[in-house]
Amino acid sequence: MSRDRGPRRPRRLDRSALIAASATALSLTASGCVVVHGEREVLPSTTRAEAAKALQQFTAAYNAADKAYDASLDADHTTGALAAIDSARLKAGRTNHPDGNPAHAPLELTDARFTIPKKAGWPRWFVADTKANKGSDARWLLVFTRHGLDETWQAAYLTLVAPGKVPEFKTDEEGWAEAVPANSTDVAVPPAGLSKDYTSYLKDGGESFADGVHTSSWRQLRAKRSIRPGLVTQYIDEPLTNGDYAPLALRTRDGGALAFFSSRHFEKRTAAQGASVPTPNRDVLALTDGEIKQSLTMEFVSNEVALTPAEGSADAKVTVLGRVQGLTSAKGE
Repeated sequence: MSRDRGPRRPRRLDRSALIAASATALSLTASGCVVVHGEREVLPSTTRAEAAKALQQFTAAYNAADKAYDASLDADHTTGALAAIDSARLKAGRTNHPDGNPAHAPLELTDARFTIPKKAGWPRWFVADTKANKGSDARWLLVFTRHGLDETWQAAYLTLVAPGKVPEFKTDEEGWAEAVPANSTDVAVPPAGLSKDYTSYLKDGGESFADGVHTSSWRQLRAKRSIRPGLVTQYIDEPLTNGDYAPLALRTRDGGALAFFSSRHFEKRTAAQGASVPTPNRDVLALTDGEIKQSLTMEFVSNEVALTPAEGSADAKVTVLGRVQGLTSAKGE
């Protein structure tokens, strides 16, 4: 179901220049000169025109898949956490509505702002910050990745952030952003450590994350729901860090980082003797294997976006700005 693989207007960078530079191989010429390897050369991940095209293609594929409830129609345009969430949603929809989505309304993404890091190596990636015609007035942040010039840009992350909460990014004189390495030590929590720290926090609490809807409030809600008359709910949280679930981060103007990361969550509901697990809705049942007798275990994948401050900041707590979570499977016992 999920896939794991493993203001000055900037000067336009011609596509042919990007391809030529990225395709250059490391070799020694007869004169002994060294030719720079494409994977080692620092280049913008893409052009703004290509980023806009990738967003357009994603939106068209997403709408086609949503209308038909057919995951194959946007499989080439999603990966990582978003693919896991989206494909499960479409599977449930198709099970319950084999003829397609009766409530389909096309997604429209407008006012797109592209932040493109200048970096070496693969994957190349960029962030699209857009408005949407669905849900609240939150900004939709999509992270697109690809692992080679011949690959299609795929959306790996989709998170929603309240208006005015998207930070300003550090850019060079041409407007290209800076990618923050996963193991960077100049931020309070390196991007590579966010998923593990977050899942540990959800279990045990602590001081590493600022209070908010996706941190302290979520823990309080879980505690409230953990024990109810005739029903016990257990939670297990696991980091997701490999392949296209790996974190990606951009340098903010204040020296910190805006980081995207993934996590996996399990929720097991167990009924007391003589009681029964409340019947879940049709979408959950569509993704459930086995018969729900005394317990139901649900698996979720979540993608988060967080601000991790610069090392040495007065307030070193990580702020989770947004989280989108979806059920990916369930098991009845």
